[in-house]
Amino acid sequence: MTRAIVVGGGVAGPVAAMALQKVGIAATVHEARAAPAGDVGAWLGVQVNGLDALRAVDAEDAVRAVGFPTPVIEFRNHTGRVLGTLPTGSPASGRTSGLSLRRSDLYRALHGEARRRGIEVRHGSRLTAVSDTGDGVTAVFADGRTETADLLVGADGVRSTVRGLVDPDCPPPRFVPVLNTAGYSEHTPASAEVGRLTMVFGRRAFAGYLAAPAGGTWWFANPPLAREPSAEEVAGTSDAEWRARLADLYGRDRSPVAALVEATPGPLRGWTTYDVPTVRRWSRGRTVLIGDAAHATSPAAGQGSSLAIEDAVVLARCLRDLSPEQALRAFEGLRRARAERVVAQGFRTSSAKSPPAVGRLVRDLVVPLVLRHRDPQAWVRDHAVDWGAPVPVPAG
Repeated sequence: MTRAIVVGGGVAGPVAAMALQKVGIAATVHEARAAPAGDVGAWLGVQVNGLDALRAVDAEDAVRAVGFPTPVIEFRNHTGRVLGTLPTGSPASGRTSGLSLRRSDLYRALHGEARRRGIEVRHGSRLTAVSDTGDGVTAVFADGRTETADLLVGADGVRSTVRGLVDPDCPPPRFVPVLNTAGYSEHTPASAEVGRLTMVFGRRAFAGYLAAPAGGTWWFANPPLAREPSAEEVAGTSDAEWRARLADLYGRDRSPVAALVEATPGPLRGWTTYDVPTVRRWSRGRTVLIGDAAHATSPAAGQGSSLAIEDAVVLARCLRDLSPEQALRAFEGLRRARAERVVAQGFRTSSAKSPPAVGRLVRDLVVPLVLRHRDPQAWVRDHAVDWGAPVPVPAG
């Protein structure tokens, strides 16, 4: 195998191209957007397990250069009471801290590093069809171009076109019952510290904020939803409507969320959340799914980007050591259970963010006890990709 087509230029795509290049497989990345993404999705975290996988393909430094360490997550309730803290590091792997960064900066860093290595990234290149010959694939794009390679990697996100080709009967993405909005506030709360991400269980809605090294505060909010809104409804919500809604949700809490929103330059915009609990098959012939195309998770899991990075690196390891058919089976066998467990955890967390009064009371009693005795996220962060270890031939 010498050549691959990677569909999707978010996080998984460029990392996959770099990892494939490291094992001797040249790849071109095709991104449907006509230009690099702006600040869609605002900001996110790359956790220590994701940084570990980037390190395996010598791409960690490029990402660290555009983010800042965030070693602690603090949890507070609507009264301002601290319920507990969690580290973002992993003693098992020796990693001390996760990283926070703007999503657009992560995209630019990964694309820039891929291009520095001679990898071509084509924008405005939307996949329309795939033809599989058994020992290769031909991809057809909306602009009329075609490309033939030994493998096609579907890294095209939660609304994946490639997923529909691999598993035509796959259910659509599942609605997660919260809205998302986020911003960069000019206000910095007196209690905020750079490197400490504060999560707030508000009386009526969940939120979080993080003081940035350059000043100001990054924040997000999750208004709960009982029904799935249309894309037009969400897109048509004005800045004034967002501000009024957030003021109503958070204004009575003893937290800085309402003040952060007020001090954020507009316009505020929001988006709905979807996950992909399970895809019955991750590959068909010479086409394989990675990242959100295979297992999109709610942002509540804090692992979407990190899982995608892990996928990209593990796929390359499998292709390095095994025949294409064995490699795709081994990849799915190594990744499916872990990814689906994270997706399930993220959905449960999202669904429990805004409980009724009795649920809030129980949560405020239980969370401190849990966090004092164990780290419920340690199993996710402790995962490490052993790049040098050979991949065994899968059973069957």
